[in-house]
Amino acid sequence: MASRPLYLGPRLKRLRRELGLTQQAMADELGISPSYIALIERNQRPLTADLLIRLARAYKLDMADLAADDRDDYARRLSDSLRDPIFADIDLPALEVADVAASFPGVTEALLRLYGAWQREQEALADQRNAGSGSSASDPVGEARRFVAARRNYFPTIDSKAEELAVEIDKAGGPQEWLRARSVRVRFLPPDVMMDAIRRYDRHNEQLLIDDTLSPSSRTWQLVQHIAYTALRTEISTVIRGESFASQTAGNLVRRALAGYAAAALLMPYDRFARAVDARRYDIEALSGLFGTSFEQVAHRLTTLNRPGQERVPFFFIRVDAAGNVSKRLDGAGFPFAAHGGGCPLWSVHDTFRTPGKVVTQWLELPDGQRFFSLARAVTSGGGGFDRPSTTRSIALACAAEHAPRLVYGAGVDPKAAVATPIGVTCRLCHRVACTARAEPPIGREILPDDYRRAAEPFSFAES
Repeated sequence: MASRPLYLGPRLKRLRRELGLTQQAMADELGISPSYIALIERNQRPLTADLLIRLARAYKLDMADLAADDRDDYARRLSDSLRDPIFADIDLPALEVADVAASFPGVTEALLRLYGAWQREQEALADQRNAGSGSSASDPVGEARRFVAARRNYFPTIDSKAEELAVEIDKAGGPQEWLRARSVRVRFLPPDVMMDAIRRYDRHNEQLLIDDTLSPSSRTWQLVQHIAYTALRTEISTVIRGESFASQTAGNLVRRALAGYAAAALLMPYDRFARAVDARRYDIEALSGLFGTSFEQVAHRLTTLNRPGQERVPFFFIRVDAAGNVSKRLDGAGFPFAAHGGGCPLWSVHDTFRTPGKVVTQWLELPDGQRFFSLARAVTSGGGGFDRPSTTRSIALACAAEHAPRLVYGAGVDPKAAVATPIGVTCRLCHRVACTARAEPPIGREILPDDYRRAAEPFSFAES
């Protein structure tokens, strides 16, 4: 029985994109023409056995995985999607569905992606209407944050292995030399050659390519991230083994978070970093200089010092942009940050954009009397050239007020006597009456009319 031709267009296209290659670059490495690559990716030519072997050898891939035919899977997934009741009144013969999946894989992928996005939006709407449902499928970011928070942002197996590996890297003379000893050549290339990537691993030539416009600390960070994804792959996989995530995106976000954790542990090994933290009294800028890392990397690492018996000050970490969007959050220190809606505008994390490079400290008091100490600074990433955009965000750490004297930023101040700024979790949950910064009325309070009297605050509340 003759085997059917192997059409792997979408799979080859995904592989090429993952490797960061143009059709021309892949064609050169495989010894074929770019137009032939284009025909294969459009499923207008089958993938021959000879080309399959060349692909496996060039990019060190498992041939069985590479040769797996997507057509049956595409047909099944498309058929499953089209059984949704929304399509019930449309005649969709199985043979036609299979033919679309086999002949038009690009259209099939687009339909599946669109249907998946529609499903997630439906789930999000359902979650809003039924907040108690507990579904996290529509919130992969929240699911990833809960995964990290449930483990107190401390992963002992990763820290332990990273400490051992950090010693090896130091002995080798640094990450670049350590990689070179393992036959991985590091090259720093201009952005136009990098094709919008800041790090790319060329598996064919065993080269790690880094954007040459990155700052020294960012270059080092990209080097150790590659080491984390390769040399610490087993430890990362062990942490997530057996976990069931609601979506692939959530799983990918957790994996990314663990790789970042591992990279920080390589640059700032637990014992050495913890001793330096005590000696420098949590001076983030001093620690940055000592370990050759950025302000944000040190601030993030401070949230991970939770080894039993060797804990340091517990911190809450947040990164926000000028519009108030939260791009990173690490829960800790019992700081009740709002899960939905904007944060309190009275918190200085929103003011640092006016004083870039300056650490701004603030004592905070919540409506229930809890007091915290926070430090924040605006940091800039990207750029590196006249026409390259940069992004400025604000990084903030907050700890319980009683820990502030251990920090260089809170030295000499009695936490109980410090003048604190009254803030709320979010306007909808804050019942402070005298707040001119309020954006919304709190839930459960009646608003008085302002026909005859308008207070300085945006809203006046009834007594009950």
